[in-house]
Amino acid sequence: MVVATQSVEQLCINSIRFLAIDAVEKANSGHPGLPMGAAPMAFVLWDRLMRYNPKNPNWLNRDRFVLSAGHGCMLQYALLYLAGYDSVGIEDIKQFRQWDSKTPGHPENHITKGVEVTTGPLGQGVANGVGFAMAEAHMAAKFNKPDSQIIDHYTYVIAGDGCNMEGISGEAASLAGHLGLGKLIVLYDDNSISIEGSTDIAFTEDVNKRFEAYGWHVQHVEQGNGEDNGSLDSIAKAIEAAKAVTDKPSFIKVTTLIGYGSPNKVNTYGVHGAALGTDEVKLTRENLGWNYGEFEVPGDALAHFRKAVDRGAEAEAEWNKTFADYKAKYADSAALLERMVSGELPANWADCLPTYTPEDKAEATRNTSGKILNTIADTLPELIGGSADLAPSNKTALKNTGDFQKGSYGERNLHFGVREHAMGAICNAIALHGSGLIPYGATFLVFTDYMRNAIRLSALAEARVIWVMTHDSIAVGEDGPTHQPVEHVASLRMIPQLQVFRPADGNETSAAYKVAVESKKHPTLIALSRQNLPQLEGSSIEKAEKGGYVLSCGFAPEELDLIFIGTGSELELCVKAADILKAEGKKVRVVSLPCWELFEAQSEEYKESVLPSVAKKRLSVEAGTTFGWQRYTGDNGASVGIDTFGASAPGDVALDKFGFNVDNVVATAKKVIG
Repeated sequence: MVVATQSVEQLCINSIRFLAIDAVEKANSGHPGLPMGAAPMAFVLWDRLMRYNPKNPNWLNRDRFVLSAGHGCMLQYALLYLAGYDSVGIEDIKQFRQWDSKTPGHPENHITKGVEVTTGPLGQGVANGVGFAMAEAHMAAKFNKPDSQIIDHYTYVIAGDGCNMEGISGEAASLAGHLGLGKLIVLYDDNSISIEGSTDIAFTEDVNKRFEAYGWHVQHVEQGNGEDNGSLDSIAKAIEAAKAVTDKPSFIKVTTLIGYGSPNKVNTYGVHGAALGTDEVKLTRENLGWNYGEFEVPGDALAHFRKAVDRGAEAEAEWNKTFADYKAKYADSAALLERMVSGELPANWADCLPTYTPEDKAEATRNTSGKILNTIADTLPELIGGSADLAPSNKTALKNTGDFQKGSYGERNLHFGVREHAMGAICNAIALHGSGLIPYGATFLVFTDYMRNAIRLSALAEARVIWVMTHDSIAVGEDGPTHQPVEHVASLRMIPQLQVFRPADGNETSAAYKVAVESKKHPTLIALSRQNLPQLEGSSIEKAEKGGYVLSCGFAPEELDLIFIGTGSELELCVKAADILKAEGKKVRVVSLPCWELFEAQSEEYKESVLPSVAKKRLSVEAGTTFGWQRYTGDNGASVGIDTFGASAPGDVALDKFGFNVDNVVATAKKVIG
């Protein structure tokens, strides 16, 4: 359909479309179909309804926008450029998917200002949206007063067919419906095309009915292609109706044509994930009456879009006045909010962390962790979190607060249900909400398999999340190999920027939490024991903060016959084995290495002082796979580990049968010494 004349709104919509088309064409890589089809709903949202300030992307009370269908990221980059964000200029659009550009192949929050969260794999963004809405609800309940609503914003998500196929979105949507998150609005780009073709080859359910069953308010906009102002009005009215429903999240199915405007590729999988091609781009320009060159935006369209700059400045200025009044009336609350948003922690906050001596009783590190969490929660009101239905086992319930539920959003105990993957993405969003909240999510270590993608994204997105993982070895015992993590710690250590901490006692557990709270751009995963562990002589918070340290020695490096390297529950075995060897005249050192990532970040001088290169005979002891340990044991060392699955038996029996006993450690050490 050749468009002879276009309203300014149509010019704006087609500007989004052709920026996406041209960027994908130049890169010869990308997904033009979604931006072409979803441009109308995105335009209506950003132009008529969403509240944001392009010149201050971090304004606290902005509405949050999440593109769950992250492959269509040129939609978001076009919006950021057109609306006047300084982070994305026209040259950045031209550098789409290129090295060191601000417009990578999927939106990344730490690269592009205005992108709220790194979504990536499909469905993550839906769960991220739930996390943003939970953060907003909590902060509003915590800080709003009857005469001053300083936290009052919406979370908007654009999701696609693939997002609704992925299980994580169902997990998150179920929880959101239960919680009644009325300020969460998901726009479903219903184009019925995925990479393999029409979605009806695998996806034929009534998605609206599913979301109704979750407890959402559901609508359907049957014509979302924006062919006239009436269809744009129908999108706007649906969003306004969603905003009017305050006790339920809202789901708006907007039926579109993928690749709208392309004569030959519209409504086909060919436009999903590939450039249109020179000939089809020309035909699409003719079909939509687009008489502009590559990356050219009509002046009227750009001027209309850039009204967002003044509109945003006015909205923030109005909020600033509200907050000034709030600050005058509620100084303490305002000071707390400002501190949290700044990311600063109270002075000497870590003084609250407990320390331990060998005279203190032996205790499972999961129990110690629970006590530390509660101590931190008394000191840091920004701490919020919970478990995937395992709080009694994970020891993660906070005693000084109630349950975050519909009607009690101000409480800090989150209940995720048996939804590990959604828990992960929700925690990521809470951490990235911008309000200074520090979330934690807990489950058994073995179930990180269910949420590995979200844990990986927490590292990629530089989200300060604390992952509390208990039952960290075959000492889980009777549940057997399905519940006994063997390869998990090693595989998690492979994730860049994730700090994996396996503490051996109370002091090391305190250190893990100190590191986690103070690491503003790194998530921390703490692997905790089910069984009791002694408080070790020589451990301390200060030493463990370095990731690795000498627990006991007394010999010069060149004198050493052997270095034991242990983590977690096996460090005790190293200590006992070292005592036996010392009694036999051997010169040995015991090194604790609870966090490889932190240790590797230390100076070369410090690392050499702990693991001197002259001492080449080393033995690692860890109740998990030996994979990766050679970086520390070297060619002349060995490892006591487990490279098979575990077995169902009482925990102490399982450990003993797999060689985690003093006799085997001593015997192996003697073989290494030779």
